Amino acid sequence: MSFFDKLKAGLTKTRKGITERIDQVLVSFGKVDDDLFDELEEVLITADLGIDTSLHIIDITKKKVKERKITDPLKIKELIKESLIEILGEETPALDIEPSPAVIMVIGVNGVGKTTSIGKIAGMLKKNGKKVILAAADTFRAAAIDQLQIWADRVGVELIKQDEGSDPAAVIFDAIQAARARKADVLICDTAGRLHTKKNLMEELRKVSRIIDREMPGAKRENLLVLDATTGQNAVSQAKTFSEVT
Repeated sequence: MSFFDKLKAGLTKTRKGITERIDQVLVSFGKVDDDLFDELEEVLITADLGIDTSLHIIDITKKKVKERKITDPLKIKELIKESLIEILGEETPALDIEPSPAVIMVIGVNGVGKTTSIGKIAGMLKKNGKKVILAAADTFRAAAIDQLQIWADRVGVELIKQDEGSDPAAVIFDAIQAARARKADVLICDTAGRLHTKKNLMEELRKVSRIIDREMPGAKRENLLVLDATTGQNAVSQAKTFSEVT
């Protein structure tokens, strides 16, 4: 079985588990009341959907039940599905990079795909007519600069880099000067992966952010946190900590 087959099987098992638990709750109730919704809420929370998301789903479902005057508990399953689709279908805000220049700093823990994401974003922006420069500020990971160079060559954008082990803030400083001189529309900054619990590494990121604010005070800023889809509720802690330093 391939990796993707195993992943698909795992997700199918998880989905089936949640669905079966919802079914068990619904068939055990003869009417729609607050106790029923409390049980459904518990199922969603214990399925690791998070408290806020679970409450949001239940609130939307309750409104649908009231609007449609649903009295049969078994009909609520379809309403929960509709509520999930509504939440997942909510519009994701676009990158705020107008007017130029703009700086995008890509952050996150190790191995989540930051460099690959940068390459794809750079390619998309170039296709949309933007002049893009990349900054190789991940000077810690072996071959990180080479990997970003491959992406830069592939999509046809310039890469500003220094030697492995250089000060990331110095790389960003050089990249900002280059972006100014070449009148770039967007500067995308790669950063080394770091655990959000490592204070010294987070302070290094804060320093990089200060350099950007100081050297390009009028530029649009976007901080993109790249997450592993299997992270779960720890993603909230990551987002909070990274947000505080950038």
